[in-house]
Amino acid sequence: MKKLAPRSDGILRTHAEWEGDMHHTTTSRDTQRDSVPATASPVVTAADRPHRRWKVILFSSLAGFLLTVVWSAEFVDRTIGGGIAGAILGEETLEQPIAGVAAGILFAFVSGLAGTFTACNIAAFSAIAPLVNSEGAWSRLTRALAPLAWLAAGMVAVSACYGAIVGVVGTSMPQFSTARPAPGVISPYLIQSMVVFGVIGLAMLYLGLATLGLVPDPFARAPRGRMVFLGMLIGGFLIGRPFPMFRQLFRDAAESGDPLYGAAAFVLQSLGNVLIMGVLFVLLTVIGGSRLHRWLAAKPGRAAVLTASALIAAGVFTFLYWDVRMLARREIIPWYPMAPWT
Repeated sequence: MKKLAPRSDGILRTHAEWEGDMHHTTTSRDTQRDSVPATASPVVTAADRPHRRWKVILFSSLAGFLLTVVWSAEFVDRTIGGGIAGAILGEETLEQPIAGVAAGILFAFVSGLAGTFTACNIAAFSAIAPLVNSEGAWSRLTRALAPLAWLAAGMVAVSACYGAIVGVVGTSMPQFSTARPAPGVISPYLIQSMVVFGVIGLAMLYLGLATLGLVPDPFARAPRGRMVFLGMLIGGFLIGRPFPMFRQLFRDAAESGDPLYGAAAFVLQSLGNVLIMGVLFVLLTVIGGSRLHRWLAAKPGRAAVLTASALIAAGVFTFLYWDVRMLARREIIPWYPMAPWT
């Protein structure tokens, strides 16, 4: 005898009909779940936060501090950055003035790529952690790129605005100067760098603490806004950047007197800065996306620890390197621990 189940109209139906309806309902729910758009970062609830949050802060801060101790600007700027730019543009090109708009556009992107691992850009890699925590971004590559697009939107907005300003009044700005300050003196462009990177470092530190639930999170209900804001911080690197090749681009944009050229050059500079970071994120998504996502979801708090650790380490490094170690390098304060090769 076939099993019967009641219908809403009071008439009995077969068990096969009842199972068919259940399968249809489950399929509809799965379809709705898959159609939810990817967000830039998961909303971390109280249950998802790690229990030993102070250990996360301690070890992340220690990592950021130790990085300032061993960081060699000479090696990163000249050996890595100069090597990349020289291999693409040619060593002789780096020593000559930028000739024309087309050459300037190419130089902007290549010098941005060359500056990927400099102290004024390395903190950008902390944005990978919020990106890999994106909900629903693992089923399709296009959905995985959505949070990266929000990051780029914030970055492009800031770099384009600053580039346009440089194209108008750049010759009177501190970054235009090439004068080397005497020991014990901080030049105006270094003051600008210290202020800009100090603010950026503190902002990243705050976002890391907010991820752990220790301070209010302004983006708790706007995860896409978090990625836009991180992009704005990355775009803000240009405002304080003393990287030699960027300052060469800065002077060219300022002397051109063309805000459109300045905006385009600075946008390409920023895009070059995050190209490697974006490629790493895409590789994580394509190769190990679903496995990493399952690992993060298996234990509440893992995603928060990953995101907070990256942001806190980047924030501590950025602030200490530019606002404390810089003072020791300029002989303003008596000492800061630095490795012999720095």
